[in-house]
Amino acid sequence: MEAGPHDTEQQPRDVVDGAPGLSPDGPDDQEIVTDEVEVELRPARKLRIWQLAPIVVLAAVGSLMFAFPLAFGTGEAGAVVAMLGLLLSCCAAGWGVMAARRVGYTWPGLPSRGSGERPDWRVLALYVGVAAVAVALAVWRVARLR
Repeated sequence: MEAGPHDTEQQPRDVVDGAPGLSPDGPDDQEIVTDEVEVELRPARKLRIWQLAPIVVLAAVGSLMFAFPLAFGTGEAGAVVAMLGLLLSCCAAGWGVMAARRVGYTWPGLPSRGSGERPDWRVLALYVGVAAVAVALAVWRVARLR
């Protein structure tokens, strides 16, 4: 095999495998100074006020619509208004969860999105159980209005 023009050339003493300051027998005594600064090109993903405001307003309106008929028992229409308020509150909660997921937040105990980890079934069972109890209590209370 014949040696080409680049086979006979040796690398400079201060660069080995792209690492400056290294020679084949170890690091050189000279100190390497670089003026590089790492800057994140993407801004931090956070929920902004324009994302949070409609969620908070919808949740507040839904909560009030749900709470007032339950607290003051306003006749036949109270159950309908309370269920509508419960629906609005659930919509606001779902909207908030989706907005949080979009910016990369996760529920406590669950792995981050795209990590490849599987969620623990006990944490999922706890979340499902708490949600089921809350919905059952809300429906039971609204049903008692009639």
